[in-house]
Amino acid sequence: MSVDTAEQKKTLRDGAFGNATALACRECGHKIELGPHYACPECFGPLEVAYDFPTVTRAEIEAGPANIWRYKALLPVPADIEQSPNTEPGFTRLLEADNLARELGLTKLWVKDDSTNPTNSFKDRVVACALSAATELGAKVFACPSTGNLANAVAAAGARAGIKTVVFIPSNLEQPKQINSAIFTDNLIAVDGNYDDVNKLAQEIAAEEDGWAFVNVNVRPFYAEGSKTLGYEIAEQLGWRIPDQIVIPVASGSQLTKVDKAFQELIKLGLVEDKAYRIFGAQATGCNPVATAFKAGVDAIRPVKPDTIAKSLAIGNPADGIYVLDSTRRTGGAVEEVTDDEIRQAIVLLARTEGIFTETAGGTTVAVTKKLVETGQLDPTLETVLINTGHGLKTLDAISGLVSPRATIAPSYDAFEAAGLAQD
Repeated sequence: MSVDTAEQKKTLRDGAFGNATALACRECGHKIELGPHYACPECFGPLEVAYDFPTVTRAEIEAGPANIWRYKALLPVPADIEQSPNTEPGFTRLLEADNLARELGLTKLWVKDDSTNPTNSFKDRVVACALSAATELGAKVFACPSTGNLANAVAAAGARAGIKTVVFIPSNLEQPKQINSAIFTDNLIAVDGNYDDVNKLAQEIAAEEDGWAFVNVNVRPFYAEGSKTLGYEIAEQLGWRIPDQIVIPVASGSQLTKVDKAFQELIKLGLVEDKAYRIFGAQATGCNPVATAFKAGVDAIRPVKPDTIAKSLAIGNPADGIYVLDSTRRTGGAVEEVTDDEIRQAIVLLARTEGIFTETAGGTTVAVTKKLVETGQLDPTLETVLINTGHGLKTLDAISGLVSPRATIAPSYDAFEAAGLAQD
């Protein structure tokens, strides 16, 4: 999506991006005007949104709507964002997970359950921010490359906003996720290849076609800010405090780095007490480039070819990988990995202890938390939060054959008794 800078300045309304002031390079610090840009013109480093925040109080936030727009003063969105048709994601439940805590040997554990968002994943948050930017920039097509959850969220948000939507996915994506996108748009495009291949195609289209807003390409800086709301909500729901430890799944790595950014912003604004916290990243062994780099003590991420049931985490060349290393090392955390079998078992464990059916990304997070405790990397005495990013109905194939009816019986009490199902 290309927009002439002079024309952009004429057509963008005042306050189109709220309190955001510029796009700043995460490498060299160079700043450029707000717009559909994602690479620094000086060093080609990634851009992120910079702000001039006003004074914000807890009371002002608490008086806002029960969705991410209660934090609109801290996001690159206009003050009247609630008036724009969107899926209104966010303010999902933070569950005290005592049963799971006992199983894992933890003293205090919470699960931030983002499976209750409009399309049942955290991606609704980032897409809402991307849609606002795309709308303000006059985009004609709302699009994305995706491992599944993002495609669902983009397709639904585009339908709600009445904008043409096109989503690109790997052709081997789980069938439920394909259906969950196709129900919202007739422009679901399956691409022969993995996510990295799909993402490369999206970048080529974005460079050639005018009026296309790819949420995680040319409007990525705005899109990524939506993940901050996870950090804001966790702190607010804990009574305006930051947890001691948090475990977050890593795909591109943006969610982890933005939760870290959210905690830092809350501290800077005086909304929470300044305290130490530790961030841990979770990956699958079949797609573990960040975990591998962390364990090797290196800064460079070596791309891998994904081979895991955790398809929503199957990004072999994660855009924010190096920044995940920065966040986890700076806070004293770690990046760990688990096998597909461990992921499957963790999905069942979470369901049978807390009544939460998670997809494979959440299974990865639970399994990594277990491993972190067992290996002594995570302090079991400290308050810990883990993030469940999506619903298990999206990845049924992952646990097919793992769970099933205990017995099949005739419709009679004798059959019930003969099967040994009666209470002792």
